[in-house]
Amino acid sequence: MYYVYVLVSEVDGQFYTGATGDLKKRVKEHNEGKVTSTEKRGPLHLVYYEACLDKRDAFRREKYLKTGMGKRYLRNRLRDTLEKL
Repeated sequence: MYYVYVLVSEVDGQFYTGATGDLKKRVKEHNEGKVTSTEKRGPLHLVYYEACLDKRDAFRREKYLKTGMGKRYLRNRLRDTLEKL
């Protein structure tokens, strides 16, 4: 199983979108500062994920969610969650 996930930074409120085969481990790595792109943006909160059976599907979905349309989809999808943060 592969996962596409979205984290939100407490520092700047921005999204970080990624894909992985081990979601729990990857979120932990982000919060421990082991991921260069988010090391200064923690703590990060997991606010969304999708599961895919195929690795290529997960990485294709990640790429889409990083586009303008994908970010708009996420903001609409997570409207209530983002208001609580």
